[in-house]
Parts: sequence; C-alpha cells; structure tokens
Amino acid sequence: MSVADKMWDAITTVIKMNDKVERMAATSVAQQQKIESLTERVIRLETALEIGLARSGGEKPPRRIEHRG
Repeated sequence: MSVADKMWDAITTVIKMNDKVERMAATSVAQQQKIESLTERVIRLETALEIGLARSGGEKPPRRIEHRG
C-alpha cells in the first residue's frame, strides 16, 4: 500500500468519524430537549398534585427528588 493510499484511507476515516460525531451531537441535543420537556411536565404534575391536596385538606407529600442542573 502506497503512502498516498494510506493518506487517503486516513482522510476517509476522519471524514466518517466526523459524520458520526455530528450525528451523535444532534442526538444528544434532541435527548436533552426531551429531558427538559419531561422535567417541565413533572413540575406541572407536582404543582397540580400539591394544589389538589391543599384543596382537599391533605398533607403536602414529601419531596424526594431534587433536580440538579
């Protein structure tokens, strides 16, 4: 295998790796958006639960999970 062939293979490998990294980054962004959406939904559910319990005279449930970050 000539030096030119080795160089071409190396460049091809880098291009393929770059494509994979870009796809992973896009996937990561999409997953982060889903996580943030779910977090917002949980907050709304907790609020609705607390309001419902307050109206019915029930006690406030203990908080077990803290959101970090």
